[in-house]
This record gives sequence, C-alpha cells and structure tokens, in this order.
Amino acid sequence: MNFPTLSDIRAAHERIQPFIHRTPVLTSTAINEIAGCEIFFKCENFQKVGAFKARGAANAVLKLSPEQKAKGVATHSSGNHAAALARAASVAGIPSYIVMPSNAPEIKKKAVKGYGGEIIECEPTQKDRETTLEAVVERTGATFIPPFDYLDVIEGQATCALELLEELPDLDVVIAPVGGGGLLAGTALTVHYLNPKTQVIAGEPTGADDAFRSFREGAIIPNTTTQTMADGLLTTLGKLPFAIIQKHVEDILLATDPEIVEAMRLVYERMKVVIEPSGAVPLAALLANKERFSGRKVGIIISGGNVDLGKLPF
Repeated sequence: MNFPTLSDIRAAHERIQPFIHRTPVLTSTAINEIAGCEIFFKCENFQKVGAFKARGAANAVLKLSPEQKAKGVATHSSGNHAAALARAASVAGIPSYIVMPSNAPEIKKKAVKGYGGEIIECEPTQKDRETTLEAVVERTGATFIPPFDYLDVIEGQATCALELLEELPDLDVVIAPVGGGGLLAGTALTVHYLNPKTQVIAGEPTGADDAFRSFREGAIIPNTTTQTMADGLLTTLGKLPFAIIQKHVEDILLATDPEIVEAMRLVYERMKVVIEPSGAVPLAALLANKERFSGRKVGIIISGGNVDLGKLPF
C-alpha cells in the first residue's frame, strides 16, 4: 500500500489552499497552568464548514478526472463530512449526492442544503446507508468519496499538521482526536515525515473506544454499542487509517464524557472559543494523564466547532 508521501501532502496543501483557511494556533496561559505543560491549539473549528473535514473533501474532489467531475460525487454521512463534500463540490461546480440518516441533526442537513447538496434520506443503520448509497451511485454515476477510509481524504487531512509543524517544528507531542481515523492517520504521516522525534497520540471517548481496543489488539475491533456526547467520533475506525496508526501513533488515551465537558468548558471560559465535544477530546485526554505531559510542548488539534448552542452541556 502506497501511503501519501511528504511531497504528496505538500502538493495537496498547494491544491486546496484557495478553498480552505490556514487556521490559527492559539495558546492560553491559564490552561497551561492547569495542564502543567505548554499547549498550542490548532483551531480547525475556524475552518470552512467549521471542521478539518473541509481539507480532505476539497483534496478528493480536486483530484477527480474531468469525466468523474461531470457526474459529481456522493457519500453517506450524518456529520461534518456531508457538509464538507457538498461545499467542495459546489466550489468545483459539480453535483453532490449526500445520503443522510433520517435522524441526522437538522443543523447538519441545513448545512448540506446550503452548499447545494442533494440529500437522500435513509434509515439510520449502517446497512441502509450503504445500500442507499449504492443505488445513488448506480443512478448517477457519481464517485463515492468516503469520509476517512480513502487515501485522497487522508492526504488532505494531513495538511492540518503540516501547517502546525511549519509554525512549531519542535513540538514534543501532537494530540488529535480519533473516530474514523482520517485526521489521526494524516497527522501521524506528516509528523513522521517532518519530525520523527515528535510523538503522535490520540484522544478517544471511553464510550466509543474501538481505536483504543484495536490499537492494543493489533486488529480492528468495532464498537458494538456507543455512548458518548462526542458525536463526531462515533464512527468505526477505517482500515487504511488503522494501517497508518499502527505504524506511526505512539498511544491512544481515553476521556470520559464528564472529562470532555470539563475540557470543553475550559476552552469556552478561558479562550472564548466555540468548540464541539469531539474537538475537546484531546485536551480532556491530556488533562486525565497530566503527569505524562508534564513540562512538554504539546500541539492539540481542535477538530471542529459545529455544536448546537441550544444544547450546550453546561
């Protein structure tokens, strides 16, 4: 399997640059004091569509051939990838077909429609999502762009850590959240190429800990049930990301929902920044394992800021 090289990742960054933000890196003295280390937050909550997903979707769409572009793109997603792909397609002037479970949040459906995506609803099971998508692809000839188990998407997500390490080349650790694994895999590749001494660690909710268990067992062990407020991390780990994670990730640390709420609240109060529960998981995992990071320079990727402000957990 040929994983993206550093020159592939740099080319992806060049390719998607006109369509994404170079997001800021923020710090907080107050949070550093609480954590006992120096933290640099890469704020993808300020990214287009409010999440890092804009990177992978843009890269995948821009790499399509003219023939593929003419027929558009399709995916199944109830979250940020749906909006990111609809937006990338709209920017490229091509159609997008988004299969969404009937119970997907209204705010996410609104975002997809706003970007000109055609929503096809299905029952909220993985099987229904997949069979509905197959029918859509057959009907339209659109190219399926998966949310994380796809090299062009991983390559796009890798550009986030590229920006972070260009700014801060000497970090001791970079922590990213893990759900499907696209962001973590991309981060691990970039860090490995630019500074192999920097450790890559993932944060994951205890209520959806398939990556944690898979990492320890050396084989993908899917979740049978999930229960966490970090709705962006409910997906089962993808095969391609897992292969990269096994090679280049140091460890996966868990955080409970109360710890996630605490970390989220800390960022709201001390940094005045809106982040979603999934985006708070790396900080929650760090705070639950403070001794491990004591005195170190830590980069944290805040993955997104798409949160229903009417349902804040505090």
